[in-house]
Amino acid sequence: MRMPWRTTESALLRDVALVCLADGIVGVSFGAIAVAGGLPWWVPVVMSLLVFAGGAQFAAVGVVLAGGSPLAAVAAGAVLNTRLFPYGLAVADVTAGHWWVRLLGAHVTTDESVAFALRHDDPARRRSAFWACGVALFTVWNVAVLLGVLAGSMVTNTAVFGLDATFPAVLLALALPTLTDGRTRVAAIGGAGAAVALTPLLPAGLPVLAALGGLAALWRPKRRPRSVEDTRAVSHPIPVRSNQ
Repeated sequence: MRMPWRTTESALLRDVALVCLADGIVGVSFGAIAVAGGLPWWVPVVMSLLVFAGGAQFAAVGVVLAGGSPLAAVAAGAVLNTRLFPYGLAVADVTAGHWWVRLLGAHVTTDESVAFALRHDDPARRRSAFWACGVALFTVWNVAVLLGVLAGSMVTNTAVFGLDATFPAVLLALALPTLTDGRTRVAAIGGAGAAVALTPLLPAGLPVLAALGGLAALWRPKRRPRSVEDTRAVSHPIPVRSNQ
């Protein structure tokens, strides 16, 4: 008979492998397109090692290839990575320890590693899921980007393949799964409208920042519905006994 923990670990490794496969394909695309677009080979390699954030890397390189300044590229990637702050709070117990453990944990904190950790209530399984996914993704992503750089170096005429449209397409594919409710869709449409309207007026890269700002301004978090106990507490407050 198979022990339950063996079944759980096998399922974890299988799921991590599938996520790594999908991210590896995206990593190869990132490395190939960045180099084929005209960037030096070391830019996507170093960025993947130090930044390790797929969406932010695509946004930053997309801004540069569109003619934007490095400052606008860094700002676009930084705004996209603000979502990692609440992620870090959610897995603070997983990355607790020495300073180098916290530093490494912060570096491998991604959508996927946090999602794997939050699937479990047991602290030991949370840690194993987080570190297994985070370290595996970091390794696969950087190897895939390097392979993409080698492949992109062989492309001589990028205009033939229409690579200039690849970065917007990838960013759109990354954003679509998050458009799950009406308020998020309204915010996204508002940000996209602001970017399109400002494109003829602002230098490359700045309309993207305007779109992100518009999205943040329009989006509002859901209010937590009051429970029955909360309603009763408001309707019938508990009397406070005075000591005087």
